[in-house]
Formats: sequence, structure tokens, C-alpha cells
Amino acid sequence: MTYILALDQGTTSSRAIVFDHGGNAVSVGQREFTQIYPQSGWVEHDPEEIWTSQIETAVEALAKAGLAAADIAAVGITNQRETTVIWDRLTGMPLHNAIVWQDRRTADICEKVRAAHGDTIKRKTGLETNAYFSASKIKWLLDNVEGARSRAEAGELAFGTIDSWLVWRLTEGRLHITDVSNASRTMLYNISDLDWDDELLTIFDVPRAILPEVRSSSEVYGEIGSTPELRGIKIAGIAGDQQAALFGQACFEAGSAKNTYGTGCFMLQNVGTRTAVSENRLLSTIGWQIGDTVEYALEGSVFIGGAVIQWLRDSLGIIESSSDVEALAASVPDNGGVYFVPAFAGLGTPYWDQDARGTIVGLTRGTGKAHIARAAVESIAFQSADLLTAMNADSHSTLAELRVDGGATANNALLQFQADILQIPVVRSKTAETTALGAAYLAGLAVGFWLSKNDVTQHWQADRQFEPQMPRSEAIRLMQRWHETVTRALHWGS
Repeated sequence: MTYILALDQGTTSSRAIVFDHGGNAVSVGQREFTQIYPQSGWVEHDPEEIWTSQIETAVEALAKAGLAAADIAAVGITNQRETTVIWDRLTGMPLHNAIVWQDRRTADICEKVRAAHGDTIKRKTGLETNAYFSASKIKWLLDNVEGARSRAEAGELAFGTIDSWLVWRLTEGRLHITDVSNASRTMLYNISDLDWDDELLTIFDVPRAILPEVRSSSEVYGEIGSTPELRGIKIAGIAGDQQAALFGQACFEAGSAKNTYGTGCFMLQNVGTRTAVSENRLLSTIGWQIGDTVEYALEGSVFIGGAVIQWLRDSLGIIESSSDVEALAASVPDNGGVYFVPAFAGLGTPYWDQDARGTIVGLTRGTGKAHIARAAVESIAFQSADLLTAMNADSHSTLAELRVDGGATANNALLQFQADILQIPVVRSKTAETTALGAAYLAGLAVGFWLSKNDVTQHWQADRQFEPQMPRSEAIRLMQRWHETVTRALHWGS
């Protein structure tokens, strides 16, 4: 058994990657799946399609590498985090489509809860009261699917984020579990007491009977029983995608940080074994638990990162594939005075405004699709800069470098602009898919494939470092124009 398999279930695609002991990707399987938009602000996924796509990618990855289940020491699972599924414990059938983390249908619920209980929720969970998290999504499903609440109270239903859904299906219903990192994103889990919190369950009217058992992020939970090609593989690691990426980037020292450029952008900083209270509206979250040791992180969340490039492709049709955006944006010398705040799902850190809306300013008769594409790419860097500003303010220090990963980091122009705006080096990992790698490391540690975090650190490698080239005064000027545009996006929502 000389390989580790990682299942990486993301917001727009499912991936499976086989890693060797050096942390190198041996083979990859990937499937995009359907994005469902029932009405404005609502985003759903079909849980059955997620399951099917994830299993197909796992079987494909093993086949590409010429491997069988017996060659795999363990499987690690990482997932889009707050996305909410409720299913029937007896049949295993979902009651409704999964409500995706981007979904805003419960914004009004959260505004009422925030007014009455916001401080309590922040103190216990480290989170802002927001529709982004799972709690209000669970409440909506129980209140709006006929018979769901009474069945949940009777113990007939199970809730889970996508990790729980996958483990349930992989073990043919034997395990209903999650790990501490995913539990910490539900707005129902007390990150200091390390337990589901009765007061929070009462606030959101969620019965405890529906919740999964919370386990550590690195242990042997059980074996795969479904899917003949995977049967017998140990399930040994679970972590939410951003915590997995922090682990995959070997950010094990307090103060180290990474930014992942995926559908959204998520910047996490390891803060050690004690929770940190943010004064700048960052989230305090659990990073991972190994053995009895829990490590925490501060997190800044951008809801629309790489998804803005998909919007250019799918809604505007100005590019044929996401990879085309770099050349299109580079075809003009600058953004032509165009600034774009892609607040399609409100704004996250540090604004936490559920009502903000996407805003493009600075259009003239000379504006072309290349300027809009460039403004879209730059919006990813501007939003990430806001996260770093908040993180530096909370830590009362200046981050020396930022490690980056995710699909959008293939765009060299984006990373150069990011270094320019931040005025610090941006270091791209040799392994872009560090989310999957982090899940693999957690699983491998549980079965002795890797011996320690120090062992893992030896495998981390940089691909390229981007140094700031823009004068600091120009970076400051551009950030000021960006914040002027953000102000318009915020006012539009009011």
C-alpha cells in the first residue's frame, strides 16, 4: 500500500487525486456537476450527482494510475464546507437538493438572529451570523420541506455537510460523522467546548438528533463498503477544504498563512492551540484536530473569487474557457479605469453585508471586454488584499509572505498583481491542489504513511515566488479606488 487517495469535493467539481509518499500527484480524475439556481440568490446542488461524480473520479484516478484498492493505504476527504444536506436515515435518499454555502435565501432569518443573538454566536462559534453557514440552511429545510421537522425530531433524518454525506454513502450508512473543522462551520458548534451547543441549537430550532458525531481530522473512521473498486480502503482523514489547504501548505507554525483561489478566496492563518478573537471581523475557526490537540485559525472569506471568471464565461460569453482570461486581460495595458466588485452573493470579510450587489464602475465608450476581464481578475486580488489587511491588524504584525494555491494560481498575471497590491512576496506552491494534498496528509498520518507534521513539512516545495514590482504609492492609490467601488456596492444593497 504505497499511495494515498484524496477525494476533493468542491463547489463546482468533484476531484480525486492519488498521491505518492513524496506528496506528488500521480493521477487525477475530475468531473464538473450541475449548478442549480431556482431563483435569484438561491444556489443548490443535487446530492446524488455529487455522490456519483465523486465516485466516478475516484475510480478514474485509480484506473489512470493502474492501481487497485489494495494499493491505497488510506483515503482522505475534503469538501465544500457549509453546504447543507438532509437525508433519510433508512433509505439514504436526500429530502431536498443541497443548499450551497453561497445561497442567500436565509439572509432574513440571519438578520433577525443576529439582532438578538449575534454576540453569543460570535463568542461560541467564532463566526458572524450569516446565511453563509449551515445553521440557517438546516432551519429552512426543516421548516419548508413537508414533514421534515417532525421526522428530524423523531430521529429519522440526518444532517451533514458534504463530508458527512460522502462518508455515509461510502460506508453504506454505517457512519454518520464529521470532523471538528467542518463542525466549526455550522454555527451550531462551540469551538471552545468542542461540542454541539444546546443554546445555539435552540436559537436555530435544530434538533440534536439530526447531527453527526464529531471526530478528529486524522483517525481511522472505518472502511469503504460501497463501490467494488474502492472496497476496503480505510477512511482516515476529513477536513473542510480551506483547513485542508492550510494543512497542505504546511502552515504549522502560528502566524503562517495561505490564500486559496477557488470558487471563492479563503485566507487562513494558523493561530496555534488557543482560539483568537478578531477585532476586524475575521472568523475564528478550528483548523484541525490530530490526537487530542486542536489547532485554530483566523479566516477571511471572499464569496466570489474564481467564480467571477466562470461568470465571464457562462453569463457574458466573453471567453470560451476560464484559462482564456489571462490573455484577454493582458491584451490591454491596464483596467482602463474599470473596477468590478463581484458581490453576487453579498460581501464576506471584512464587510459581512448580505445585501451588497455586484457593481462595475468606470465604464466609458472605449471600454471593451478586455477591460472588464481585467477588472474581474483584479477584483480577486483586491478582495484578497482586504483579507490580509484585516489579518495584519488582528495580529498586530505584517505578514512576511503569502503562500497561495488553487486553480486560479495558474494565472501568473493575477499573482503578480496580488504581490503588487499586497507589497509582499506571493509564493505559489508546487502543488496547486494543496486542498486535496492536505486531506491526503491527514489520512496518511493516521495510518503511519507519514510519521509526523515534520515529515510532511519536508515535502512542501515552492513553484514560483512573485515579488512586488509596483511602487507602493500606486498600490495605495489603486486600493483607494477599489474601496470607493466597494462603497457603491454596499450602498446599492441598502
